Amino acid sequence: MTQELLTERDRASAWFRDLRDQIVAAFEALEDSHSIGPFADMAAGRFEVTDTKRQSDDGSDAGGGLMSVMRGGRVFEKVGVNVSTVYGTLGERAQMAMAARKGIPGMKDDPRFWASGISLVAHMRNPKCPAVHMNTRMFWTPHAWWFGGGSDLNPCLEFAEDTAHFHATQKAHLDPHGPDEYPRLKEWADEYFYIPHRNRARGVGGIFMDDQNSGDWERDFALTQDIGRAFLPAFLPLIEKRRVEDFTEADKDAQLIHRGLYAEYNLVYDRGTKFGLETGHDANAVLMSLPPLAKWV
Repeated sequence: MTQELLTERDRASAWFRDLRDQIVAAFEALEDSHSIGPFADMAAGRFEVTDTKRQSDDGSDAGGGLMSVMRGGRVFEKVGVNVSTVYGTLGERAQMAMAARKGIPGMKDDPRFWASGISLVAHMRNPKCPAVHMNTRMFWTPHAWWFGGGSDLNPCLEFAEDTAHFHATQKAHLDPHGPDEYPRLKEWADEYFYIPHRNRARGVGGIFMDDQNSGDWERDFALTQDIGRAFLPAFLPLIEKRRVEDFTEADKDAQLIHRGLYAEYNLVYDRGTKFGLETGHDANAVLMSLPPLAKWV
């Protein structure tokens, strides 16, 4: 059983790294191909890649990953694509939160954990281009395992056809897993990416899941992979279409205000942000999602 779990964890970690490589290459190609329209006269952006490390409470190695961030590109004002595989023991605060939220018995007696995943947030130059978030992950303890993640679109200026394309592409990737999967994950995203203190959604939704453990690891892993595979075909056509469009100062102002909304959600409600900080992961990697500029009214 132990060897089986190790093999599964290795497969999941390798998949997240491969997806990261695909996305980084696609985003740099998008920078290279932007030859007309706003910001086309700027230098094409490139990712700066930094190794990240997690240390356990006793200072020993506890895994890490890659933080890949592009700043000041033609198309992307700031985008981060992080991948990590971390392990060790959960601190008391994280143990209590995990036991309370997920109902996992035995965490206090055996608080070991392993987690791997990819996390992406893109803030665009042109306010006609929507911001976007995507992550997929696997989490393991001696008591349980589960998958989670999804992607959601966050335009400051909404275009109905863009929203329709984003959702239709996700649905097409999820339909092979059963007719109930897309509606289930869409509803979950609508609930999860809601900002109670603003009484509104963060964006126009997408798909999201957490605590995914059907009892069939292969099935759940395949579902997680297709959530990841849906991302580029759902997002890239929107950017290729909108990046060449002109915009006004009012459009840019709307973008900065919407970024403030995005920052509020990630700092107050996002579970991944809380978990990363609570378990000692690199703070710069955890907070990579924050926009480069934002404003509040």
